[in-house]
Amino acid sequence: MSWFKRKKKGILTELSEQNDMPEGQWIKCPECGEILNRRELEENLLVCPKCGHHFNFSSKGYFDLLLDEGTFEQHDTHLFSRDPLHFEDRKPYTQRLESAQKKTARNEAVQSATGTLSGHPLSLAVMDFSFIGGSMGSVVGEILARSIKRAYTEDRALMIISQSGGARMMEGALSLMQMAKTSAHLTRLSDKGLPYISYMCNPTTGGVTASFAMLGDINIAEPNALIGFAGPRVIRQTIGQDLPDGFQRSEFLLEHGFLDLIVDRRHLRDRMAQILHLLMEDNPSGA
Repeated sequence: MSWFKRKKKGILTELSEQNDMPEGQWIKCPECGEILNRRELEENLLVCPKCGHHFNFSSKGYFDLLLDEGTFEQHDTHLFSRDPLHFEDRKPYTQRLESAQKKTARNEAVQSATGTLSGHPLSLAVMDFSFIGGSMGSVVGEILARSIKRAYTEDRALMIISQSGGARMMEGALSLMQMAKTSAHLTRLSDKGLPYISYMCNPTTGGVTASFAMLGDINIAEPNALIGFAGPRVIRQTIGQDLPDGFQRSEFLLEHGFLDLIVDRRHLRDRMAQILHLLMEDNPSGA
């Protein structure tokens, strides 16, 4: 359990081990081409200081960023996916799972924890694109459902940070069932009067977008995140029309009412503290 300890490693050290971050002291920004010092990038929460590009951020990084030090407890690390369909494409699904678990040192594509954020009780679930593209299978849906359940049974606010390619095709209809499952649990949270804040990272697509990611009481995204259901090429072929530039990016979605806020990762904790203060301060139990 030692890797759960806060600030045991630097954010970039963990990222390079688990998200294929290139080795070395210098890193090239994929957006603007700026050559960045590794330590300075870590101190800037993996956001390019020149163009604001958000590098992928690990679940542990978000736990350290958002939850008050010494308060968080991680859950559901004992749950592992199986292969009910005996699925095989270029290689068996079981091999993909084993490879992802070894690469990321995680059990699944989402991690969950409880703690406080500026003193407010919070149930937090963070998806991780480095684990089979952050895809949602049965165990991902179960971990999310349990995270939501902790919120409405323990009178906590809920935050889900999404970064996913969508439903996990290796589990077929079982993965699609997680859309309804998570949405049903969110209805119980809403009935309890407790807030759900959804934060969407690049990318958030497919069945994740079509279910819990877009069901927040407040929907937030990081800058320039790709958010949508189907990809631009599929949509273009379906409707036979060219699409507006950036139509699936955060800024376009904010302009057209699909998002409430775009929040830079460097300001996320402060903005979340403001939101929870407004929604929870006078009514912490949600009654």
